Amino acid sequence: MTLKLEGVGKSVGGQVHVHPTDLELQKGTMNVLLGPTLAGKTTLMRLMAGLEPPTRGKIYWEGKDVTGMRVQDREVAMVYQQFINYPSMTVYDNIASPLRLKGKNKQEIDAAVRKTADMMKLSPMLKRRPLELSGGQQQRCALARALVKNAGLVLLDEPLANLDYKLREELRIEIPKIFEESGSIFVYATTEPEEALLLGGHTATLWEGRITQYGSTPEIYRNPADATTARVFSDPPMNFLQISKAGSRIMFGDGQSVPAAGRLSDVADGRYLAGFRPNHLEINRHTSDAMRFKCKLAVTEITGSETFIHLDHQGERWVGVVHGVHDLEPGSEIEVFLDPSHVYIFGEAGDLVATAPYAQAA
Repeated sequence: MTLKLEGVGKSVGGQVHVHPTDLELQKGTMNVLLGPTLAGKTTLMRLMAGLEPPTRGKIYWEGKDVTGMRVQDREVAMVYQQFINYPSMTVYDNIASPLRLKGKNKQEIDAAVRKTADMMKLSPMLKRRPLELSGGQQQRCALARALVKNAGLVLLDEPLANLDYKLREELRIEIPKIFEESGSIFVYATTEPEEALLLGGHTATLWEGRITQYGSTPEIYRNPADATTARVFSDPPMNFLQISKAGSRIMFGDGQSVPAAGRLSDVADGRYLAGFRPNHLEINRHTSDAMRFKCKLAVTEITGSETFIHLDHQGERWVGVVHGVHDLEPGSEIEVFLDPSHVYIFGEAGDLVATAPYAQAA
């Protein structure tokens, strides 16, 4: 069972929503579409489902060209960000509705509904109506209705975005378990890198309608192919700094340099882009070789266990995520520190030149 996209693209009124895309998804895989709002995630899912026709390219399901096939005739189930249930029906009837449309007999329907409800922890609520449920239970009902179809392709378009933190965490753990039991191809859209890492499987990073990289989720996080992928797979986005290499030294801002050790020793002399994630910026020096940067503090955001610091470094906007609550004065000068082992090196065009040493060791 495979879903294959060959050169699939979508344009509307001369505006490109999805650039020509090649992608092949295998049976029994969890595939995350990760990107910011308007990156093209929902459009790509609608093309996969057959809800929209592509303006170019072909879509194949199990080797068969289904590009022009109606969504009703495909083995597809889709769950949206909103809780889409039939309010006048019980939970039982909501879950059973796709099977009734297929003309299944009463015994088949009952067995499938009860099995799926048990999987989704809805068995005690089968006689209730959706509005009598909590938000998490309503979304479970929508998921159950999608899963009971036994569809080969299950598309989840930011299904947890409207839930509170506790419910999101609960369902993030449950969804991979459900996926393992079903054996379907799952495609899950999200704007959150943390969610992609929790779900695991494979990830396709999207930026302005283009897939920048596809592969194992941990591998892409540790070894982004380019600066755009690194920016997408970091929340807040990765920070960048212009650097240069000359001989055996790497020159950073503020007149600092570090030895060009390991893979960096093979990098040609020239100008590059250093990238580092916000959680690797520190306000205290924890290693003797940490680089020090003088910045201006723009604003702080305290989340409870962490403090987000928004910085101006020689015209570059940086964000740091530091542990604990810190009472810092906006507009003041502040020193921040960065361990060289946390630095990625990109070419001026954005291509990855050297992975951060800490990621290579992971």
